[in-house]
Amino acid sequence: MNATELESALHYPFGDDLLASGGTLEVAPGIKWLRIALPFVLNHINLWLLRDRIDGREGWTVVDCCIDRPESRAAWETVFATQLNGLPVLRVIVTHMHPDHIGLAHWLCERWNAPLWISGTDYQTARYACEVVNSFGGERLAQYFFSHGMTKAEDLEQIRNRKSYYRNLVPAVPASYARLMDGGTVTIGGNAWRCIAGYGHAPEHMSLYCEAQGVLLGGDMMLPRISTNVSVYEMEPEADALTLFLDSIDRFKPLPEDTLVLPSHGKPFKGLHTRIQQLHDHHRDRLAEVMEAAQAGPVSAYDVLPVLFRRPLDLHQTTFALGESVAHLHRLWYAGKLKRERDAEGIWRFGLPV
Repeated sequence: MNATELESALHYPFGDDLLASGGTLEVAPGIKWLRIALPFVLNHINLWLLRDRIDGREGWTVVDCCIDRPESRAAWETVFATQLNGLPVLRVIVTHMHPDHIGLAHWLCERWNAPLWISGTDYQTARYACEVVNSFGGERLAQYFFSHGMTKAEDLEQIRNRKSYYRNLVPAVPASYARLMDGGTVTIGGNAWRCIAGYGHAPEHMSLYCEAQGVLLGGDMMLPRISTNVSVYEMEPEADALTLFLDSIDRFKPLPEDTLVLPSHGKPFKGLHTRIQQLHDHHRDRLAEVMEAAQAGPVSAYDVLPVLFRRPLDLHQTTFALGESVAHLHRLWYAGKLKRERDAEGIWRFGLPV
């Protein structure tokens, strides 16, 4: 099925149009959808405003934040002035540590004297990434990409020189946090929201489900049109990230099919079980294509890029795509369908078992 056919199998209760950046729409009682532009190919993030009451104070819980840049702050200022009904932000919940989700958490928390709520693993990972100059760049990442087949000297040099990538988007992280834990419950607006941990996309992504309202804040674990990036990188080079991700999305199966899913990118939708199966089918097909590519001889993750991604990729996109290519090869390797060997150049190659 193509993307249009996949989308048509889902139901979009608010139509086909995305919100204008900085605008809001109430998608359920006390829940507003907010969209802010991003300067990437993935050009927006959905954020959520939940009407709340904490310790007798009326206000809002914010879910996710956008990257830190002047345009994002300006969009939030418009929201503060026009969408909060004169009430304060009481709490900031972050689903995971990627820059478009946590980038402005420090600013929001300081501005409103509001606590940050996030999983412990993602909090610590974000703190580390802010404090290490070469996080998501530098010599170690260049060596890692070389070991998976990126051999062009100019590309590797750009990776080496990519300094403070994370800190440019997430300049700080709040000094303290409240921990979200799998199976735990957060009360928002008088309703219980259950935390559902997900793995493979981020260290410990937290989605939240409200049974009373039939709503899932899916974050990046459940997107309607695109498949979440699932990658293996140098910090955890032996990970089986794709298996972790596929096992994680199955944890949404007990939820009703007509759950209203509020994703971080794309449009709110219904058809949860359908989408779970679509994602399994997508990765099953990609894995089959990787296996077919390996029939002719051992392949590196870089060799597999045109198999998994049939569109032109710039270097920024290639860094994500290469991590995802490794994730697909690792799933097949851990399953015993491919063997892994390092060649004389130091490049990992995956081939059929003898």
